[in-house]
Amino acid sequence: MIQAFAFYLFATMLIASAVLVISARNPVHSVLWLILGFFNAAGLMLLLGAEFIAMLLVIVYVGAVAVLFLFVVMMLDIDFAELRAGFVRYLPFGLLLAMVLAVEMIFAVGAWKAGSLEMAQRLVPIPSDVPNIEAIGDLLYTRYLYVFEGAGLVLLVALIGAIVLTHRARGGIRPQNISEQVKRRPQDATRNIDQPVGQGVEL
Repeated sequence: MIQAFAFYLFATMLIASAVLVISARNPVHSVLWLILGFFNAAGLMLLLGAEFIAMLLVIVYVGAVAVLFLFVVMMLDIDFAELRAGFVRYLPFGLLLAMVLAVEMIFAVGAWKAGSLEMAQRLVPIPSDVPNIEAIGDLLYTRYLYVFEGAGLVLLVALIGAIVLTHRARGGIRPQNISEQVKRRPQDATRNIDQPVGQGVEL
């Protein structure tokens, strides 16, 4: 009974937060609703016994990706009114693209179910005494090693892109010259004088 209540609670909150992500007018609020959705998805993963995926959602997606989205949205000077003005113009193309993706997913699921193997034969059997994290790690670093490294490269490119987008050239500042600082001698930085008594310091 408690598990069913927790499932419907997390599922309802996840669907509601997903709807608010795409319907919120403020992009910062959209990112905050996205973080809430990640937390509820992590709760669903815990109910399914996939604790590794739950911790992955909290640590990676909430702690890194969503926070990166939040900083990029807050730091970029984007005219969101201008972006929303073109929504109606691109709405037919967006609906067409959504329909094509939905048809592709339906065909993919139908082709997978129409295969000759049964559901139990398609799934890789895992011994009951092997933890989920150990089983996932064994697959990631053996069978899916190149895919795992490719995902890391994608995240690296996204990080570099975020840095490039937020970097702005500022004028009127004195840049740091490391070579000049290293070549500077103590005699050029300080001056030893015999200060007479009763006189001020000359600048």
